Amino acid sequence: MDSESVLFWSKATGTFLVSSAVLYVAWKKLISKAPKKNYPPDTVILHQIGRGPYAPSMTPYAIKLETYLRMANIPYETKRNVHSYTKSKKGKFPWIEYNGEEISDSEFCIEYLNDKLQIDLNKDFTAKDRGIARAYQKMLEENTFWYVNYFSSIYVLFHIHFWWLLLLAVGRRIKKIMYAVGMGRHSSDEVYHIMELDLKAVSDFLGNKKFLLGDKPCQADCSVFGIISNAYWQSFGTPVESTIKKYRNLCDYCQRMKETFWPDWDECITHGNTKEATK
Repeated sequence: MDSESVLFWSKATGTFLVSSAVLYVAWKKLISKAPKKNYPPDTVILHQIGRGPYAPSMTPYAIKLETYLRMANIPYETKRNVHSYTKSKKGKFPWIEYNGEEISDSEFCIEYLNDKLQIDLNKDFTAKDRGIARAYQKMLEENTFWYVNYFSSIYVLFHIHFWWLLLLAVGRRIKKIMYAVGMGRHSSDEVYHIMELDLKAVSDFLGNKKFLLGDKPCQADCSVFGIISNAYWQSFGTPVESTIKKYRNLCDYCQRMKETFWPDWDECITHGNTKEATK
C-alpha cells in the first residue's frame, strides 16, 4: 500500500472514531435530557401489571402491596399497563417509587415504607403473635403460592389478551421454574394434596377470627389476602377454586378484607376482561 493510501485510510479511520464519539456524547445528552417524572411529593407510585379480571391484579404480590398501602393509609398512585410497562431494576413486579427512590419486591417495599414513615401495623400484637403471623405468611408466599400457581398458570394465560402467543413464549419457562422449585417433580395428585394441607392449616388457625390474629388486621393479612383472594376469585374453574370453597371461613375472610380495604373493588377489576378498570 502506497503512502497516499495509508494516509487516506488513517484519516478515514480517525474521522469514523471521532464521529462515533460525537454521536455517543450526543446520545448520552439526549438521554439525560429525557423529561423527568412529574410525581406528587410524598406519594407512593405503585408500578404493577394491568388489573385482573376478577381481582385487582393477576399477581397476589401486587394485591398484597396495594392492600398494605390502603391499610396504612399511605397516599399512592398506580401505574399499570399490561401492554407497555416498566419493570424494576431487579426485573420484578410490583415495585414502587417514593420521592425519587425506587424499591423492588413487595416485602422490601413494605419494610422501606414502615421505616421511612414510622408505620407499625403490628403494634397491638405480641411478639409471639407476630412470629406466628410471619410463619403463615411465608408458608403461603414461599410454598402455597407455587402449588396454587401450578393449577392456575395455564388458566391465567387464557385470560390475557393474545394468550396463545404468551403460551408459546412462557410455557416452557413456567415448566422449568416449577420443576426447579420442586413442585414440577410431583404428580398432580401430590401437588393438590400439599396445597390442600396448606389451605386447611390457614383455615384451622383462622377459625372464627375476623382476621389472621383476631379482631384487628395485622401486616401479614395483606399477604394472606393477596394469596387467598387470587385463589378464591381467579382460579378459573381449577381444583384450587373447589378446594378453597370447601373452607367457608377463608371465603368469608376474603369478603371481609375486600369490604374493609377495597370498597372500590368493582372499579379496580376488568369484570372478566369485558371493560377497562377505572382505578
